[in-house]
Amino acid sequence: MNITATSPSPPNRDAVRCYVALGANLGNPVKAFEVALQGLDRTVGVQVRACSRLYQSEPFEASGPPYINAVCRVDSRLSAPELLATLQRLELEAGRLREFHHQPRTLDLDLLFFGQAQVQSTHLHIPHPRWFERAFVLRPLMELEPSWVSQEMLLGVQAQGISLLKPQPKVWVPC
Repeated sequence: MNITATSPSPPNRDAVRCYVALGANLGNPVKAFEVALQGLDRTVGVQVRACSRLYQSEPFEASGPPYINAVCRVDSRLSAPELLATLQRLELEAGRLREFHHQPRTLDLDLLFFGQAQVQSTHLHIPHPRWFERAFVLRPLMELEPSWVSQEMLLGVQAQGISLLKPQPKVWVPC
């Protein structure tokens, strides 16, 4: 389902606070993040509220060049499957290919949390099942929700190479 600025309004439901992980290691990740966040914010029923700083990380359980990563907070009146479909549409628009598992990518958008929802389906797992095992999620998430990331979690991922991207570009500025 494509949800765009020209789509009819979603049902009149309360907005749900959601968190989306952004990653890319091909092309121009910073530009891909900017375009994706603008597209997400233009989606009827979705508002981007905040974005962490950008981090550079070594591929985790994958190969290829280093990744650029961030986490953003959005408010969504879409359902979780509709929000996931929107994220996947934005990935495709950025040239994302899905030829094999963990391949390098132009844009990866993972729905980490959808409010307090717990979903286990064929296509959607919320919360994301491995969010707490990945430094490239924990470090940026900690900027947005520091109480969600414990020192034990950070110790568990300390061997994963990650650092703030320098210089630090701004990929999201609220209107």
